[in-house]
Amino acid sequence: MSTFFLIALPTSGIAYLVLALLVGGESAGLPLPGETALITGAVLASQGKLALPAVVATAAAAAIVGDNFGYLLGRQGARRLLSRPGRFETARRRFLQRGEAFFERHGAKTVFFGRWLPFLRVTAALLAGAHRMHWPRFLAWNALGGISWAVSVGLAGYVLGQAAAAVLHTAGLVVAGALAIAVLVLFGWLKLRG
Repeated sequence: MSTFFLIALPTSGIAYLVLALLVGGESAGLPLPGETALITGAVLASQGKLALPAVVATAAAAAIVGDNFGYLLGRQGARRLLSRPGRFETARRRFLQRGEAFFERHGAKTVFFGRWLPFLRVTAALLAGAHRMHWPRFLAWNALGGISWAVSVGLAGYVLGQAAAAVLHTAGLVVAGALAIAVLVLFGWLKLRG
């Protein structure tokens, strides 16, 4: 799913709402382009179409709320599914025991740093809930991670958006196209070598 439709949205609250839904949905465990939406919003802010503080605040709040919803889904739904009697019950219960021990030792790091890793960004909250990470601890590290992620990725998107606009304005589309082709050729050459 592409987030470039954000560009066509009016600069009213609709763009921020779409950003919140994509980031929150991804954080809750849905395979949505939340980080791509944040980057797109930040690039649009670099062009004056959105406000960067509002983009960052929207993404941070949506990440925190989405993660807490994912935590509840993991705590109630996933936990129940994994602990139910039936086929592979022993393996599933062993998975829960190992996961609980892991989240006891490394839960804070997993929740915090998981914001920057694509697979963990979608699953960390569900796993934390399913493995009974203490909610106040989860909430603290989730909030810290969500805010840090939104600020760092939002600022990177903003700066890259400004830099890309400056390059395109100064050098023109021909130079940018030639550079893109050169990068693709280099990438293909490296793939063939490796």
